[in-house]
Amino acid sequence: MEIASIPADTYTLGFIGAGKMAESIARGAVRSGVLPPSRIRTAVHSNLERRTAFESFGVNVLSSNDDVVRESNVVVLSVKPQLVKDVLSKLKPIVTKDKLLVSVAAGVKLKDLQEWAGSDRFIRVMPNTPAAVGEAASVMSLGAAATEEDGNIIGKLFGSIGKIWRAEEKYFDGITGLSGSGPAYIYLAIEALADGGVAAGLPRDLSLSLASQTVLGAASMVTQTGKHPGQLKDDVTSPGGTTITGIHELENGGFRGTLMNAVVAAAKRSRELS
Repeated sequence: MEIASIPADTYTLGFIGAGKMAESIARGAVRSGVLPPSRIRTAVHSNLERRTAFESFGVNVLSSNDDVVRESNVVVLSVKPQLVKDVLSKLKPIVTKDKLLVSVAAGVKLKDLQEWAGSDRFIRVMPNTPAAVGEAASVMSLGAAATEEDGNIIGKLFGSIGKIWRAEEKYFDGITGLSGSGPAYIYLAIEALADGGVAAGLPRDLSLSLASQTVLGAASMVTQTGKHPGQLKDDVTSPGGTTITGIHELENGGFRGTLMNAVVAAAKRSRELS
């Protein structure tokens, strides 16, 4: 059976699960002009706060997940990983081949998603929490029956909340350890830099502002200049200066090795959970 194309300019988008990630994706799509809110829907059963959040920017809030699936060409599954099997099993009777299914549930593999839904037209996406401010780092992998056009639609959708790459699913545990868990590592680094500023005599508010802006600026230098971070580091370090003295302390403390170990440990835990 030939797979029907989804109209990229008129498709409707549904969210199964109305949590913060679903809200971030929906808001990004509306803010960027990828979709008007009238073409987005979700279902909220009892949480008035979640209903208000979606209705505040014009999303249609329906009474059931079944209604969301029936009224949507593209359906994003954004429930907790432990609920995915049960949710998909219940929706299976109404999942038809003309619908593109997308999962953002961490650790749930495409083969299981496809089996539980009874459909191979699936795309798995791993976004991260900076989606809330339009700076997500997302990676997607296409299922057996997902088409190139399907991938383009989802690439544009998730591009509205940050940047997105394609990769084979075998890399997703490493992606989870790096970009999925990575924001927490950076929050620790920002907090530590701010504490260092306070220890050096700076007021707390000023120190935290400087630390967060410094991290943001440094990341922007890497993404916008195209230079290797090692080269950018060398550009800041003059012989016998303050920066190389600080870097020496970081190296003595095993800074780089500790970050590497954190990514590897989180990736290992992702494999165990999946």
